[in-house]
Amino acid sequence: MLEKLLDVEKKYEELTTRMMDPAVATDPSRYRDVAREHTSLGPIVEAFREYKAAVSGIADAEELLSDPDMKELAQAELDALKPRVPILEQKLRLMLLPKDPADDNDVIMEFRPGTGGDEAELFCGQLLRLYMRYAERRGWRPELISSQDTGIGGVKDAQLAIKGDGAYSQMKFEGGVHRVQRVPVTESGGRIHTSTATVAVMPEVDAVEVFIDEKKDLKRDHFLSAGAGGQNVQKNETAVRLTHLPTGIVVACQNQRSQLQNYESALRVLRSRLYEIEVEKRMAGITQNRKLQVGSGDRSDKIRTYNFPQDRLTDHRIGLTIHGLNHVMDGDIQNVIDALVTTDQADKLGESGV
Repeated sequence: MLEKLLDVEKKYEELTTRMMDPAVATDPSRYRDVAREHTSLGPIVEAFREYKAAVSGIADAEELLSDPDMKELAQAELDALKPRVPILEQKLRLMLLPKDPADDNDVIMEFRPGTGGDEAELFCGQLLRLYMRYAERRGWRPELISSQDTGIGGVKDAQLAIKGDGAYSQMKFEGGVHRVQRVPVTESGGRIHTSTATVAVMPEVDAVEVFIDEKKDLKRDHFLSAGAGGQNVQKNETAVRLTHLPTGIVVACQNQRSQLQNYESALRVLRSRLYEIEVEKRMAGITQNRKLQVGSGDRSDKIRTYNFPQDRLTDHRIGLTIHGLNHVMDGDIQNVIDALVTTDQADKLGESGV
């Protein structure tokens, strides 16, 4: 680990020098690239220098222990510095792990009911609201791109964008099949039903990351925006359906005010889906033993159960169980997300040998 950190520090110092080079400083494009890499290495270098200072301070304090006049002061210094070293070591190990290039991206989520009829649609709508509330709790900005509501609180299909620093790094393990067990409001006999809803989580990418030839690759259709029960929300054909001809992927958006806005929203969703496909292809060639896998079939895996009679949430991938579903359904899921991120980091550390 020490050798890797020394290489990072050397690279950081080289980039610092390059940023002061007139040839780089006067070229906006070159300077931007150098500054971006310099900024990305800054936190690692800062933590490494703090670590070196702690180790050096311990060595100096240990030398002073033999001096009767300095012994008490030296011991106090050791008591303060020694607990810091393992904490900084762990922090540096995590910082050296390969970073998902999409971790800093915004997120696009898709929601679809699974088995369970009306109850699955109601649960799907609750999951949509759960993640909107979670985003608001984080100070992020949720944006409903498109939604087909049932009129009784359910959702047949929805796309949600979440904008916020590091949104994908926090949300990427939420994709998969969510299962609910409860007595539906329409159940007169008090029997517990099991229903499911599927959540897909994708990083939002721009036109540079995923290029789409809008003239050659897209079939574009327009239709009337429909509300609950099928009634028309608008008389103009503002809704847009895009078919990506090379892959057959279809995306429809209808919640925006204009045809152009719906078209742009559909493009955002399409780019994210295409990016996810490429990630899945790359991951297919990599052997992974981690409990949490992104871009490798999460859509078909049952990841979590919401058991209302027992007031219990269980994440099946890491065996986590918590109580208090009222808080969970109001977006209070940071403890679950933290546990997933921590598990993933631990698995990566085990694989990396750092």
